[in-house]
Amino acid sequence: MDRIPDPNVLFPNAYGTTCFLKNVITAPNISVGDYTYYDDPVDPTSFEKNNVLFNWPEFGDRLIIGRFCAIASGVQFIMGSANHRISSVSTYPFHVFGGAWAENTPPHLEKLPFKGDTVVGNDVWIGRNSVILPGVSIGDGAIIAACSVVAKDVPPYTVYGGNPARFLKRRFDESLTELLLRFRWWELEGEALVSVLPLLCDPDLEKVRQSLEHLLAKE
Repeated sequence: MDRIPDPNVLFPNAYGTTCFLKNVITAPNISVGDYTYYDDPVDPTSFEKNNVLFNWPEFGDRLIIGRFCAIASGVQFIMGSANHRISSVSTYPFHVFGGAWAENTPPHLEKLPFKGDTVVGNDVWIGRNSVILPGVSIGDGAIIAACSVVAKDVPPYTVYGGNPARFLKRRFDESLTELLLRFRWWELEGEALVSVLPLLCDPDLEKVRQSLEHLLAKE
């Protein structure tokens, strides 16, 4: 088992630009699964500071990222407290500047629109310099093209790109997608995962389909 990569190490390879994110997260409202990495040629360990913006845990929203995600350099997650009040005539945050302004305006965070948690599934690839807006859910196996702005939910095993990000294509047909979502390979551990790696990297999708059907039938 010592030859299997350890999810608890900071830098999992010799490049020094890639870190397993869960090992650098300190905020109580951010959770990241095993083997999800962030790649940055400058300082990948500063992800929480530089790439999760306007994170005030007391606001109540969370950032949840699954396992085996690949997050490219410059990707940013905008948290809900970055918003401004939009239910009134002015969007200006008078309250945060104190004094008489604070005395005559409602508490800032209490009046912001609440979008809910931002959730990234498993085996998601997010391309360079993309921006993920508050409250978005990105499904398992999805791909976000570089320099995209994701403002709406992204279904599993689809490719989205652009500003705002829009549907580009499905990665696989409906039946293979369903099999993958049932199989949930990212939950496998140790040698069980090692045994299916050839299958996960095989471009012969019909062979993959048949193998998944066989494996699922044994459960």
